[in-house]
Amino acid sequence: MKRIIIGGFIMLGGLSITLTIILSGSIYATQITSWSGKSKLWHAIFGAEQYGDEVVQSLFLGFPFVLGVILSLLGLIILGMEYYKTFQKHGEH
Repeated sequence: MKRIIIGGFIMLGGLSITLTIILSGSIYATQITSWSGKSKLWHAIFGAEQYGDEVVQSLFLGFPFVLGVILSLLGLIILGMEYYKTFQKHGEH
């Protein structure tokens, strides 16, 4: 039971990090005037290389975004393993 709670908090923490960065990137993307790549949102979160002395319009939140995704997946794996163990125990009885 303790591992299920820990996995749930890890997953919720990762999801809150990821969703907060997506929300802040989508709010900031409406104010970007120039970007490189296909998506303004992707550019607002991860950024791109700077050419010359142009203004960089990015939040550069790529590392925390990837960390949030990893935490979400780690929590989901912990929850999946614990639920699998729970169902396996109930099948033995």
